[in-house]
Amino acid sequence: MVTRNGVHLPASGGYGFFGSGLPPVEALPLQGYAPPCLPEQLGDPGFCAELGLAYPYLGGSMAKGISSVAMTEELGKAGMLGFFGAAGLPVNSVETALDRLASSGFPYGVNLIHSPHEPDLEADLADLYIRKGVRLVEASAFLALTLPLVRYRVHGIHRNADGTIVAPNRIIAKVSREELAEKFFSPPPEKFLKALVANGSITAGQAELAAHIPMAQDITAEADSGGHTDNRPAIALFPTMLSLAGRMQSAHGYDVRLRVGLAGGIGTPASAAAAFAMGAAYIMAGSVHQACVESGTSDAVREMLAMTRQADVAMAPAADMFEMGVTVQVLKRGTMFPMRAAKLYELYRNCSGLENIPPAERDKLEKSLFHAPVEEIWQETRAYFLNRDPRQAERGDRDPRHRMALVFRWYLGQGAHWAKEGEPSRRMDYQVWCGPAMGAFNEWAAGSFLESPSRRTVATVAINILYGAALMIRVNSLRYQGVFLPPEILRTGPLPIEQIKEYLE
Repeated sequence: MVTRNGVHLPASGGYGFFGSGLPPVEALPLQGYAPPCLPEQLGDPGFCAELGLAYPYLGGSMAKGISSVAMTEELGKAGMLGFFGAAGLPVNSVETALDRLASSGFPYGVNLIHSPHEPDLEADLADLYIRKGVRLVEASAFLALTLPLVRYRVHGIHRNADGTIVAPNRIIAKVSREELAEKFFSPPPEKFLKALVANGSITAGQAELAAHIPMAQDITAEADSGGHTDNRPAIALFPTMLSLAGRMQSAHGYDVRLRVGLAGGIGTPASAAAAFAMGAAYIMAGSVHQACVESGTSDAVREMLAMTRQADVAMAPAADMFEMGVTVQVLKRGTMFPMRAAKLYELYRNCSGLENIPPAERDKLEKSLFHAPVEEIWQETRAYFLNRDPRQAERGDRDPRHRMALVFRWYLGQGAHWAKEGEPSRRMDYQVWCGPAMGAFNEWAAGSFLESPSRRTVATVAINILYGAALMIRVNSLRYQGVFLPPEILRTGPLPIEQIKEYLE
């Protein structure tokens, strides 16, 4: 039996457990003592206090509403925080989701993804968040800071009666490069502040205040994750980011403390324990949530994810940054999307337009990927952009290579749509963003009630990861004292939430 408080190991090699505190005086000699370690004690208590959370656990945003309103609400109810996946959704759909989340009464955040090819969309979303009073966004996939992001951050900045600078809008930036993290840990760029003063978004006094705050007090170091990722190893990336936070804190002398959380590869108690042991203020999970019942994807995708192993992922061209050669990490088991998407990028690099694609290759595209003539796909794509961003359609009319890029991006975007909707005729073309954490979770959950995706609720997954991490940290404290523990104590399989709550009472 494993409990959560004091541990006494008699000289005979057996082991005993006590409800709380040190063992009674009549017990055998004490060989090791592990004080309580509860899930809510993990991470940075200041982070949880500022965001109104019970646990240092965040659900990362997954595009097209895969991080759904329901998922965000359930994490909030459980004392955690979820980010609604606004990327790739129409602005009116995002607004509807925000209205529901605002009425829930639970903490929540929403994603603002960098849109280099659609800057107006990024600006429209930032405006929407300001208008709706959204106080927390997750900035993801940014290659550099942008004016809409800075505008969101500094909107409403003021001094309290005691002179403290208050910036109501908070950004948690998800980054994987040190040079970008430095930009987020720095004050807003002066050129953007001047532009905002010039267009009337802020006053000169507010611009002066903004020069004393970081763009983001909290940064999520994104290691080897699903979707946009640089595949960085967490054990190397996180210490670098933490060291940077310390240097930037000293350089700027902020009134607030810079913090770093960890994402990418978080899918088991062991990975969570490692993150907290390195000093993570919080952890963020993504891929493992997509297989939960509340995610905004299809049952077909949930079943595919439940069979995923760590090597069943691959990099593929990103629809939103296709021309730049940016890639995203996706599921490869059960789908041909990564290979087909890579072929499209190869053709884009080697051909000047759709007309220059070798006839045999073009015929393969029309039969295997598009299921229609290329010209028909272009007309459908053109009509879409005439409504969403007419400049893209007009450029496509003039520039054969841009027209080819838009047609190829049609396939990449549809791959995510087909997966989300569970379109059976397009299963081989599903684009499912996924990292190796999904495989690690499946290996850990094998043989338990969480093996079936129908029983995976986001709160159950999250609580199990946190509880298991706390238990592992506690057990490891005994190992560091030279205490030998039987192998069965080191195994922390999934438990129903009710049983975990009983153990924690």
